Amino acid sequence: MTFWLCILLILYVLLMVGLGLYAGGRVQTEEDYLVAGRRLPLWLAWGTLLATWFGAATVLGASEAARAEGVQGTILDPFASGLALIVAGLFFARRVWEMKLLTVGDLFAQKYGPKTELISSIVQALGYLPWIAAQYLAQSAILTHFFGVDPTVAILISALFVTFLTMIGGMWSVTLTDTVQICVVLISLVMLGVNFAASVGEGSVVVGIETTWERTPPELRTLLPEAGLLALLGWSTTWINGIFGNLPGQDLMQRIFASRSGTVASRACILAGCVYILFGLLPVGLGLASRQLWPDELPQGSDGQVLLALAELLLSPLGICMLVVTLLAIVVSTCTSAMLSPAALLSHNLLHRINWFDQRRLLTSRLSVVIVALASLPLALVTEEILELLESALAVGLVALLVPFVAGVYLKPRGEWPGLLSIGCGALFWTAHQIAASLLVTDEEQLDSVSALLLSIPPELTGLLASILGYLVGQRLLRHSQPGSTV
Repeated sequence: MTFWLCILLILYVLLMVGLGLYAGGRVQTEEDYLVAGRRLPLWLAWGTLLATWFGAATVLGASEAARAEGVQGTILDPFASGLALIVAGLFFARRVWEMKLLTVGDLFAQKYGPKTELISSIVQALGYLPWIAAQYLAQSAILTHFFGVDPTVAILISALFVTFLTMIGGMWSVTLTDTVQICVVLISLVMLGVNFAASVGEGSVVVGIETTWERTPPELRTLLPEAGLLALLGWSTTWINGIFGNLPGQDLMQRIFASRSGTVASRACILAGCVYILFGLLPVGLGLASRQLWPDELPQGSDGQVLLALAELLLSPLGICMLVVTLLAIVVSTCTSAMLSPAALLSHNLLHRINWFDQRRLLTSRLSVVIVALASLPLALVTEEILELLESALAVGLVALLVPFVAGVYLKPRGEWPGLLSIGCGALFWTAHQIAASLLVTDEEQLDSVSALLLSIPPELTGLLASILGYLVGQRLLRHSQPGSTV
């Protein structure tokens, strides 16, 4: 198996490097580098959107969550995240494409001003660093497990590989490699799903699916929340965070900006969202089905991964090798997308304020990729803290950026106050709520009813409400400071 794994891995690396070099030849300007010259057709725009979303969390995380908690444990991924793409396609893609932007920071600059552009770009760029570091760790885990590479060396190899792919061709490189990789991913998942369903259904895939569903307890098959107000709050927050927290993300918007037209951008988002949910059901179903084979614990050697355990049971050695390369492709496609997003904000919205960088825009874009790669490396070495950092980074888009982003698209703010107060209040109250909750948790026995209620409210809701309030206060201040201005 090691021989075939090496062969497939070498072919994969050569293919990715070749596509990266080919893409580099198409880059002549900053616009080419950041948004592929706004020339992506539907199939490429759809491919890179789906590959960006369809990451290790979808394939590995959803299967584990479904096994542990049932369908309700997979609300965030794939259901809410897939709906985020559909919502973006229906309500935002055409509008933001027509603004002719290069980054989300440009929207904040147009609608609010340079200070809001600066703050929003810094906040969002920093939020991507732990996400990139997590991808380094995922890649290094594969190299360490199957090839015995030292973890630190594996992290460095992973960082060099994805940095090269991203830096050489920018959005063109990321788009081409993403589209090829997502095709490999979907084929491998279908192979595993078909093999499992056929084995359960004694040769019939349909019977296998029906049998799996019927044997799954009803409480594990529902997306509805448990009874009670607090359970409903937590359930609603998960949907809100997954659907709306992703909307102001640079990774999503950059692919909309890169599309050939507003119509292409809208259709690509809707198509990617539908396919994402559809194929996301495969790891969910496999996670539920694994409970029938192993009711208590997964077999040894699977490292707690449902898909690896099923692959060893159902696939040939060559099939297992294909799955391993598929998992690597998933992580690489996610990492290149995550790396290009903060690099675009850093180069276009931050470094271009300095004259030397402004005169060398394409070089600055490539240098920014290297800076982002180096900045995320130290986080990859602090493995115990990565997950906590990642969860916090995902909430930033919801509590700090969503309200001013939506207002910038649909309303007509003019001035810094609405944007700055919305970002500041959302981030401040979200952080304060988390700190207060962590302090109260240490002394749960002495909590009164009011404190217990405060502790149970999701901090994302507090931050979102504070962001809305900050925007409204900013509007009022703007009216008083600039009478007659349109807000």
